[in-house]
Amino acid sequence: MTYELYYWDGIQGRGEFVRLALEEAGADYIDITRQSDRGRGTGAMLAIMQSSSEAHIPFAPPFLKDGDLIIPHVANILLYLGPKLRLAPDDEGMRYVVNGLQLTITDFVAEVHDTHHPIATSLYYEDQKEEAKARSASFIKERIPKFLGYFERVRQQNPTSSQYIVGDVLTYVDLSLFQIIEGLVYAFPKAMSRYRSKYPLLAALHDSVEERPNIARYLKSDRRLPFNTQGVFRHYPELDRDVS
Repeated sequence: MTYELYYWDGIQGRGEFVRLALEEAGADYIDITRQSDRGRGTGAMLAIMQSSSEAHIPFAPPFLKDGDLIIPHVANILLYLGPKLRLAPDDEGMRYVVNGLQLTITDFVAEVHDTHHPIATSLYYEDQKEEAKARSASFIKERIPKFLGYFERVRQQNPTSSQYIVGDVLTYVDLSLFQIIEGLVYAFPKAMSRYRSKYPLLAALHDSVEERPNIARYLKSDRRLPFNTQGVFRHYPELDRDVS
């Protein structure tokens, strides 16, 4: 059965974490809002979210449809898809370890978002620029090292493999960490200019994911939208700074 992925068109955003898993697995899926035929497009997504008859309606995208089942939230979607796409450990207990790491990534992504929208999502960035500068300075100085340092340590202490974050096979968390690094390098190139020397294991993980055949093809395709100032990771030069 074909998976249906629902997320805002025109941006990578949080939907990209799910998209990378589907692409790596070579799964059959449709990016619904990027299709305008046969009742698809953004209207189809909003119709589900605003439905007065659909059971278990999602609060916000991304969400995934697998037949009649609707699964919301990135970490929840990946917990569901992981075993099906062979991107999760066989051991049930370890699947919750992987889910915990993905939930930590969820927290990290929320903090990334708040660097450019520290007051309210209903306000434009220009309406909260000064607050965004203060929030970004703290994020760069304190939060990037805290999160990346944690994931570097997790990979270093993986007793099974020196290649992956958990266990001895690729999981969706490896793919998500690739996306985190890609996004941070785009949004904060000065702050991330020395990340390879500070977090060499994460840098190696990023490079190994980038070289995987399905991911490499995806990154070169028009399905991989470029980063822009509408998504979660946004580059505003005034928010970036060198931390050397």
